[in-house]
Amino acid sequence: MDFYSAIKTVLWRLEPERAHHLALWALTHNLTPAVAAEPDDPRLRVAVLGRLFANPIGLAAGFDKDARAWRQAARLGFGFVEVGSVTPRPQSGNPRPRLFRLERDHAVINRMGFNNEGVEAMAGRLAARQAGAGGVVLGINIGKNKETLDAAADYEIGARRLGPFADYMVINVSSPNTPGLRALQGKAPLAELIARTHRALGESCGPNPPPLLLKIAPDLTEADLADIAAVALEGMLAGLIATNTTIARLPGLDPRHASQAGGLSGRPLFAPSTAILSALYRLTQGKLPIIGVGGIASGADAYAKIRAGATLVQLYSALVFEGPGLIQRIKRELLQCLERDGLGAIGEAVGLDHR
Repeated sequence: MDFYSAIKTVLWRLEPERAHHLALWALTHNLTPAVAAEPDDPRLRVAVLGRLFANPIGLAAGFDKDARAWRQAARLGFGFVEVGSVTPRPQSGNPRPRLFRLERDHAVINRMGFNNEGVEAMAGRLAARQAGAGGVVLGINIGKNKETLDAAADYEIGARRLGPFADYMVINVSSPNTPGLRALQGKAPLAELIARTHRALGESCGPNPPPLLLKIAPDLTEADLADIAAVALEGMLAGLIATNTTIARLPGLDPRHASQAGGLSGRPLFAPSTAILSALYRLTQGKLPIIGVGGIASGADAYAKIRAGATLVQLYSALVFEGPGLIQRIKRELLQCLERDGLGAIGEAVGLDHR
């Protein structure tokens, strides 16, 4: 029995958000077993966004909202870690309960509402970090405060204050839990938001600002995706992240929680998020790197995202059900997929389904 299996029964007796905080606290205090220190197989290396990733598996935003445990998370075997979403001012988020496990479906519903301590608290924790200095690749995911009317102003604040610490920065306009946020994915507001955030990064970071990415929702039409692709190809974005959680409810979900408001993640999100990823790859003609996220729980899942067009992938919800040992297992299974297809490096599989 591994460490997570031994403590899972205890964690799952707790209310989900309390269990999350306990897991984060344990990680922060180095109370989780260390992963073997051998380097990753060189076939898993990915050079993209001006950085070298030891492997393509990342921790998605949402787990470490305030950059408390990003170093420790990287030691679990991730190739990169994304922190946030973080807003300019601290906010408590939506009322509890706001996090629900759908155990049978290997899924999670959350309506957290960008609960975080704000950019100043995160900047304090990252003050000693120099972007690009080696070690774990760190992404910073920024959002807006619930009451802010000029959304772009909040993203400018996040970019200016946190850009100097980021290896890449993410505009999050796709959480379903902040009123009006997803409306920013429209072509005109999105173009303005990206331009203002990109300018703020340049002002704070000089001639070499961190790459700017956009995280989108899975609940978009083909016309929405075409508009996003067109804006993305204008040159200010370095990549896309597909996708955030979904407000859709697929038939057959656990009836105890399926009607809860919020974003659904985990296994039921795999197919729709991968379809969005594949469509974006076609619409951008493979010219922009895409980070694939949504429902990954195995090496086969990660490989399917990569073949659909992802250069990198992220996961989070599967850790709730499988524990941190999942990361090493995914990397082993990815190598098996490469060997099966006769490929020498993971980069050769990117977009393979479109060729």
